[in-house]
Formats: sequence, structure tokens, C-alpha cells
Amino acid sequence: MARALLIVLDSVGIGGAPDADRYGDAGSDTVGHIAEACAAGRGDRPGLRAGALRLPNLTGLGLGLACEGATGRMPPGLAAEGPVQALWGHAVETAAGKDTPSGHWEIAGVPVREPWGHFPDTRPAFPAELTAALIERAGLPGILGDRHASGTAIIEAFGAEHVRTGRPICYTSADSVFQIAAHEETFGLERLYEACRIAREVCNPYRVGRVIARPFLGSEADGFRRTGNRKDFSVAPPAGTLLDELAAAGRSVVSVGKIGDIFAHRATGREIKPGGNAACLDAALDAFTGLPEGGFVFLNLVDFDTEHGHRRDVPGYAAELEAFDARLPEIQAVLKPGDLCVITADHGNDPTWTGTEHTREQVPVLAFGPGLTPRSIGQRETFADIGASVAVHLGLPPLGAGRAWW
Repeated sequence: MARALLIVLDSVGIGGAPDADRYGDAGSDTVGHIAEACAAGRGDRPGLRAGALRLPNLTGLGLGLACEGATGRMPPGLAAEGPVQALWGHAVETAAGKDTPSGHWEIAGVPVREPWGHFPDTRPAFPAELTAALIERAGLPGILGDRHASGTAIIEAFGAEHVRTGRPICYTSADSVFQIAAHEETFGLERLYEACRIAREVCNPYRVGRVIARPFLGSEADGFRRTGNRKDFSVAPPAGTLLDELAAAGRSVVSVGKIGDIFAHRATGREIKPGGNAACLDAALDAFTGLPEGGFVFLNLVDFDTEHGHRRDVPGYAAELEAFDARLPEIQAVLKPGDLCVITADHGNDPTWTGTEHTREQVPVLAFGPGLTPRSIGQRETFADIGASVAVHLGLPPLGAGRAWW
């Protein structure tokens, strides 16, 4: 019986989706624009990286061809130097939105057609009754922020006042999120998590996809810094996913990184949540090495998005892509005959784009394993084709959406 490893490179989009203009993202292209910036010298950072974007292993799997299929142009430096060694293509999101849950759920076979709820870009951003309910139920002295903001910027702006007053920092963005930032020591990490659990309930009537705890440390004198103890409180998928089918079949499932949070811990099996892309990939490869036949490892690598996309950090994003590329031989080494690895993404976050939000983009689909015959799988009309294909590979019943490429 086969095994499967599904890797989501969070935000690594490869060109605007057909409906990107509806989201203000027509022309966005995360990988393509990073490659162009690097070729023009705008991806250089002393001590980090310099020169053209170098992704020899990913291009060998067809990344450049997937980009070309999505946009009609080959990004500089991403043409494969020899025969492509994978199934390659690009997929279009059909769910309403461009956020992490909608992307991952569609990958797992559940496209969400009804739009998420969003808060307006006003001050205050949150309805008065929502804020009042959170303050009362969580026993808070009030809140700070109450606006659209970058997470790092709003902590810098309100961190000292938060420490002084005990009022947590609440903010949102163009995504369907309610975020609460608080100091791990002066406010308390468990107290922050509890406030987020309450906020999750308070936000449910507004169809908010995620409540996110954003803990930080530091002081006004030394500066504040976010920690790795972020925690997402998502609503559960509205229908059965690939993970539910695996659970029903009694298969071994390991979820690494944010996967447990994204699926509201439903059918996510053994959850591992290290800090950082490198540690998450280490954990996934270790889990896959010991995975029984018929098992599944689901990995999210979030640093592309949180550390570089939202911060509009082209050199950092390029370096993160190159670091992942360098580890592809390790991934290939753990695959036994019959195994499948799929590399994809959940949305875009073009670091050359305006603002600091996700971008509505197509995503790469690169599938490989011992014995798989390389070929183009073209444009996939929904991310759900990924989950459908993994389900067929693992001998599971058909999912509710998607068409397998087998």
C-alpha cells in the first residue's frame, strides 16, 4: 500500500488567478516577481544571498514550466536544464477568498464557495457589540488597536501601552481574521489563548475564518519581538476532507506545522508544531521515514508567508525558497517505491505587490515519487484536484470535489 507526503509552501503563488482582478491582484506573481527582482539585483542582501534566484531542484521538478503555464512567461533562471522529473502543472482556487484555511481546505477536497466575513478598514474596525462581548467575557480592561494593521507594526506602536495597561492589542487585515497580540510574561500566554478561545466564539456570527493569538516578548527599551507560540483558532471545515477519509479508513496521519490549527484539529492525527520551516521539514521527514503503509504526512511551511511575504521582504523570501530547494534531495531520499510527494501552495503573497496582504494567485502542483512518469498535468480547475489525486493514490473513496490526474 502506498504512502503520501503533501507539502504546502505557504503563499508561494505563481501568477494571478483568472479572477484576481476581483481582489485587486491582477498581475501579482509571487515566484515570478521574486525571480525578476533577483535578476535585477533587488534580491541581494549582504550576508544572506545575492544574484539570480537559484532553484535547480524545483526547476528540475517543473516549477518553471508551471509558472509559464500559469502566466505565459518563464521567470528568469527557472527553465529546467534537463528533462523534468515530476508531474507538473498549476491549479486555480475556486473558493471565495485568498486565505490559509480556504486554500488548505480546497486542497483537501472542500472548496468554500460562500465568502468569509471581513472587517472594514475603518477605525474602529470591529463592531462595538463584538468588542464589548470580548471585554466582558474575557475580563479585559479594554483593548488597543481596533484597526487594520501589520502585526509587527502594531506591536511596535502599542506594545509599551499594552504592558502598562494590560489591554491586549486587537487588529485585523484584508483576510478574515481577528488577531490578538499580548506579552507572554506580563499578560500571560495561557491567558492570551483563553481570550482567543472566547474571541473565536464571539466572532462566529460574523463568519470570521480565524482568530489568531500573536504572543510577543521584549520591552519598550529593547524592542518587542513576536515569538513562535502563535496559535490559530479556526472554524472547522464544513464538510469531510481528505483527512476525514483517512481517519475513517484507520490510516496513520501526521500533521506538521499549522495543519492542526487550520483544520480545527479534526482528523489531523499526530500533530507536530516546531518553530520555523527547517524544523518543520525535519519533523515531517522524520515522521515520513517511520510512516506505515497507507499513511499520510501533511506539512505546512509558513515562513514564506509570515516572515517574508507579509513583510514584503524579497531577499528573505528568495533565500527561503533557495533553502527549501536545497533540501529536496532529502525529501526524495525518504520516498520508497509506491510513495508520492506533492508540493503546492495555498495562495500567493507577492512581496513586490502593494500592501502587506495575500494575493489571489494560482499555485504550482509538482508531484513525484519512484516510478512516476513525468508529464504535464496542465491547469487544474480547482485546488481540490490535489486532494482527489492523493485519495486515489492512497486507495481512498472519492472526495466531495476535485478530479484526480491519474
